[in-house]
Amino acid sequence: MNQMAPIDDAHDTRRRIFAIVGSASGNLVEWYDFYVYSFCALYFASEFFPAGDSTTQLLNAAAVFAAGFLMRPIGGWLFGRIADKLGRRTSMLISVTMMCLGSFIIAVLPTYQTIGILAPILLLLVRLLQGLSVGGEYGTTATYMSEVALAGRRGFFGSFQYVTLIGGQLLAVLVLVILQQFLNEAELKAWGWRIPFAIGGVAAIVALFLRRSLHETSTEATRGKKEAGTLAGIFRHHRKAFFTVVGYTAGGSLIFYTFTTYMQKYLVNTAGMSKETASTTMTAVLFVYMLLQPVFGTLSDRIGRRNSMLLWGALSIVTTVPLLTAIGQVTSSTLAFVLITTALAIVSIYTSISGLVKAEMFPAEVRALGVGLAYAIGNALFGGTAEYVALWFKSIGHESWFFWYVTVMMVIAFTAAIIMPDARKKGYLQGHGMVD
Repeated sequence: MNQMAPIDDAHDTRRRIFAIVGSASGNLVEWYDFYVYSFCALYFASEFFPAGDSTTQLLNAAAVFAAGFLMRPIGGWLFGRIADKLGRRTSMLISVTMMCLGSFIIAVLPTYQTIGILAPILLLLVRLLQGLSVGGEYGTTATYMSEVALAGRRGFFGSFQYVTLIGGQLLAVLVLVILQQFLNEAELKAWGWRIPFAIGGVAAIVALFLRRSLHETSTEATRGKKEAGTLAGIFRHHRKAFFTVVGYTAGGSLIFYTFTTYMQKYLVNTAGMSKETASTTMTAVLFVYMLLQPVFGTLSDRIGRRNSMLLWGALSIVTTVPLLTAIGQVTSSTLAFVLITTALAIVSIYTSISGLVKAEMFPAEVRALGVGLAYAIGNALFGGTAEYVALWFKSIGHESWFFWYVTVMMVIAFTAAIIMPDARKKGYLQGHGMVD
């Protein structure tokens, strides 16, 4: 391993920025491939789940989406172990390859009309594969980006994980909006929904080649430690950090998916918007949301990560119910844009530093595993089920109960933020500067 030059060295800074860009590009593709399922479900749900009304079909599609999340803890463990034992770069290469394969399979998957019950079964299996992949992507990318970021500006540089994560969502809905301009609803249901998945597969191949050029940030010394990449290494010495991360990930993932992927369906099913208007509105919202990440990442560099987390938790507890209630009653896309953007500005306080906050709580030898597994558990149980729970409450006639469910989970996240240590006083990334 070669010690990196001092932080103020221009060459060193360029290398770190290139590493951020390289890892972030793969992250964008991974999340595009995962989210395109949610945005296209409005069109292919009836092709794989023909029985029932539109809400029932979306409920079935959401169940498959949630099932993909249930693989995330396994992915978080598997890829976290690979990243801590074999290197961050190796882990990121494998995960993007798996996502690529999954997208190409969905693009050519026969529907229920062609192969019957096998269609939803195969769709489920592919989503489980993609869930495994993205379960490993988050922890490894968060670890890698936090390790190459410049000290004193880690909040700003670390925020680009969510810039590209949101960028993946944005690209997915943008592709759908473009298709809606050229294809009618019948064409989109028949075959048009396959196009975004094919695009994702090709993009993943490009990302694979970009990631091959990345530098490794872990050292042979840390990879060779006995407890590197092991559950024993986490639960013996870092149990409190692990469960703290699970706590605020539960609330953070739930509120994130509520105001992003679920909002398109909420605007259509509850507010009564057309599918095209809802897609266009969410495209504009996600674009602004993406731009907010570096702003709030920089704020965390000024006021401290723990203070940012406390601010996010408090604001979310107070505003979630009023905002969701108002969004469900909107009559104009402009008002919907303002309300959802307001909600996501609050969520940005968390998402901009989400990966970095987790990475600062674990030492290098178990960092990817600690971040990835703790995130995946909280995300699978609460983030991945957000759409399903929301639609279920709606199906039984108590949609507003979902608003309070989100609020309760934010109380838990706020409590976890109170418990978390201040990284400025005790952070495992202080002084990190090793890259091959």
